[in-house]
Amino acid sequence: MKRSEINQFITSAKEFFALQKFLLPPFAFWSPHDWESVGPEGDEIRLNKLGWDLTDFGSGNFQKTGLLLFTLRNGNLKDPTSVKSYAEKIMIVDENQVTPFHFHWQKTEDIINRGGGNLIVELYNSDAQERFTSEAIRVRCDGVLRTVRAGGSIVLKPGESVTLVPRLYHKFYGEPGRGRVLVGEVSSVNDDASDNRFSDPIGRFPQIEEDAAPLHFLCNEYPHASR
Repeated sequence: MKRSEINQFITSAKEFFALQKFLLPPFAFWSPHDWESVGPEGDEIRLNKLGWDLTDFGSGNFQKTGLLLFTLRNGNLKDPTSVKSYAEKIMIVDENQVTPFHFHWQKTEDIINRGGGNLIVELYNSDAQERFTSEAIRVRCDGVLRTVRAGGSIVLKPGESVTLVPRLYHKFYGEPGRGRVLVGEVSSVNDDASDNRFSDPIGRFPQIEEDAAPLHFLCNEYPHASR
């Protein structure tokens, strides 16, 4: 992806967050220049990969297969001094923009439609070999137990949510004709390096062509602390 494209997607995201009245924390607006003066006091942001995150999953087509998200808070499974056992993200999902099938070995999460259009979530259980199964899925939506056929979907309208437990494959995208979706995630600690299992091999962070200066660093780009 080109850095200029990433800048445009982040600018559009900030406008959509403002339209939906979702307020971001101060570090969301720090520029690369601002980061030059951030010392060890900012290590929770650095080490726990808070902030802007954008991926095309190695597809080369972000608008077809991709996700823009901002991690607001997160613990750290590798840090015994971490005080947080939870994480929160806010995401933007466009119509027909797919996050591919994956599950988490450890993380339990609520996926929440915070506003905008409708979010479609497709589901499969997994077996011991991490393959899709044909058994029906029992899943909770806002405290109500529902049964979904294998490969079936649920539609989350604004205000609705679904709880996804470990080893439950899920794929999601915005419903066509309904507009982009503001999607929240509340979960146990998030660790993308060790806790994601995609059904097909994918890339995580995009290869970036530096055709412009970054508007904001992505969460995997922070400089080391100034001393």
